[in-house]
Order: sequence, then structure tokens, then C-alpha cells
Amino acid sequence: MSLFNVNGVDYYVAVEGCGSPLLMLHGFSGSSVDWEPLIAEWLLRYQIILVDVLGHGRSAKPSDPHRYSMANVAADLVAILAELGLEPVHLLGYSMGGRLALYTAVQYPHLIHNLILESASPGLASADERQQRRQHDTALADFIEAEGIPAFVDRWEGLPLWQSQSQLSPVIREQVHQQRLKNDPFGLANSLRGMGTGQQPPLWQHLADLDIPVLLLSGQLDTKFGAINQKMAAQLPQATYHEIDGAGHTVHLERPGVFSDLIMRWLA
Repeated sequence: MSLFNVNGVDYYVAVEGCGSPLLMLHGFSGSSVDWEPLIAEWLLRYQIILVDVLGHGRSAKPSDPHRYSMANVAADLVAILAELGLEPVHLLGYSMGGRLALYTAVQYPHLIHNLILESASPGLASADERQQRRQHDTALADFIEAEGIPAFVDRWEGLPLWQSQSQLSPVIREQVHQQRLKNDPFGLANSLRGMGTGQQPPLWQHLADLDIPVLLLSGQLDTKFGAINQKMAAQLPQATYHEIDGAGHTVHLERPGVFSDLIMRWLA
């Protein structure tokens, strides 16, 4: 576990285990800690690389929103892999981390052995949708900076997207809640401004050219991302799609055993 200075910013990176490398990217308001309950068994077969995405966890929180752009952060990931000497890699991303993982695979396909996307998307296809989403993300970023992390967490946890997490045990829900409270307001706000869905370059037109194996995962209760993933599966040349029963957006948290088994079988 250490800080890597790449392209002028510090990233927290943890490397554990042995075997072929698997880089894992968390979602918005999360950190690399989110993956730790899952990886004990995986470490026997894979070298796990955990990264706190820029603006999150123990990585840097630059003041310039442009520094958080998907192009810049993907280039940072490539620099980290080069410094570690670990390429090509298996690449897994959840939600925001899934969008970043897909962008990285599209831009640097020679560095990615295969790709696992959980509750992810290629972005918004139309300019009008992207403009509306940028306005929404900017308003949320302003709210985070003005009101602070506790107010943001209360608002964030009230979104319908997380309703399925009510099935989690009180202990797990409290752990997730406390992890969200550890965020830095300026890191989250600038992440939204620089790498939010509205800022992301749409990747739909690149899917047909991404000729690497891709595993797509979404929860049965997350109908929005289920539809997105089915559409992605139809366009990717080597896609496998699984819908996980009884799970919402956060499949790895709500159905960890099924999630882990699916990925380990697919990678094998």
C-alpha cells in the first residue's frame, strides 16, 4: 500500500496477492476499501490492484475540475500500471468506476486482457441528455461544497437507486454510511464536475470495435441499468451479460457470493 505520484498527482494504490493482475475501480463516493470484503479468496489466484480514484479515499483532490476528466484519469491509471509493470490486466469497474474502466479499455485496448463492468454505462448518447446531466451534476457539486458531506450523504442515500440496499443487515448499512461520510467535499464536487456522466464522452459508437471479452453485470431490481447493459451486450463483439436476481445497483454489496462466483468462473 503506497502513494504513487503520476502526472503530478498522488494516487493511493494497494497491490496484494499473486497471479495475473486484476485492477478494480470503485464507484462515486466510494473508495478501494469497498472491495476488501470480496477479495480474500481472489488473492489466491489473482494479483489485486486497488486504486482510490482521483478525488476519493486517500488519493489527491486537485482544485481544477478539468484534472478529473476521464481522459486524464485513464492516463493516470495507465501510468500506474506502467510503474507497477503490470500490463495487460483484467479490469473491473463498478458504476462510475465502470464508466472509467470502459473508457480506459476503449482508449488503451492493448493494456486490457478483459473487462468486467458492474452497473456501468457508455455514457449518454445525445447532446441534450449530456447538457441536462451536466447541469444536474454541477448543482449537486455546488450543494456538496455548500452544505458538506453529512448533508450530501443524507440526500444521496435517499435516492431510489439505493432502495434495494434496505435488504442489507444494519451492520453493513452502517459501514456503508460511515464510509460515505469519510469523503472530502471538494474531491467529490470536482469529480462530478470533471468526470460526471454529463461530462463523459459518449462511448456507444466505440463498442463494436472493442474486441475483447467483456462481462456485464447488473441487478434485477435496477431496471434502468439492466436495459443499458442489454443494449451494450448487443453491440459488443465478445459480451456476456448476467442479471443478478434480487439485487439492485450495488450487486457486489447486495449479492456478494453470486457476484464473486460469476466473476471467478468467467475469468477462469
